Amino acid sequence: MNLVKKSVAIALLAGIGFAAVAQERVYVIDQRDVVAKSGFGLCWRTGYWTPAGAAADKAGCECDKDLLPKAACEGKAAPASAAAVGGPKPTGEKITVAADALFDFNKAVLRPEGKAKLDELVSKAAAIKLEVILAVGHTDRIGGNAYNQKLSEKRAAAVKEYLVAKGIEANRVYTEGKGETQPVTGDTCKGNAKTKALIDCLQPDRRVDIEVIGTK
Repeated sequence: MNLVKKSVAIALLAGIGFAAVAQERVYVIDQRDVVAKSGFGLCWRTGYWTPAGAAADKAGCECDKDLLPKAACEGKAAPASAAAVGGPKPTGEKITVAADALFDFNKAVLRPEGKAKLDELVSKAAAIKLEVILAVGHTDRIGGNAYNQKLSEKRAAAVKEYLVAKGIEANRVYTEGKGETQPVTGDTCKGNAKTKALIDCLQPDRRVDIEVIGTK
């Protein structure tokens, strides 16, 4: 499955707000038992997600119908939409920050300029009733797959560590690394040699997607 078109898998969300309240729930749900979705309308998966778990979860047909056996979703009514459930609907604001603005090239230590950008995000979070912040790290294709995966995870973790140090509750910040699997440059950057031209061209792929979800 194209990972760009599907939701990220994130760790268990606990406490008030978005919560995967039991291990058998493989999607993130809020206190109204409504599946949390990204700005692209994709369901957020928990760390327990597997195809088998999706088939057993009551939201599986809503979120991953194309992955499940056809018979599993036939005759099943769609779950109630968030609009039909009482209470304010959480909204999300997705912020994409160039990794080079947060970190030096090939590093996972926040730069002073990066901390300033995250301070702005903390201010945004303070202005709403925060449900969850999702931080997803990405890299370019230069380097090995395993190395890039680890680097993307370390960068997302550095973002979380800083946000928690600024007063955001740790159980409201969830991170994931996507390595080089979700480039935004497509096929516009040619070659694989580590030249300055290629590094500059691939800059948009080195990023951290941060989504702040909450209610006004």
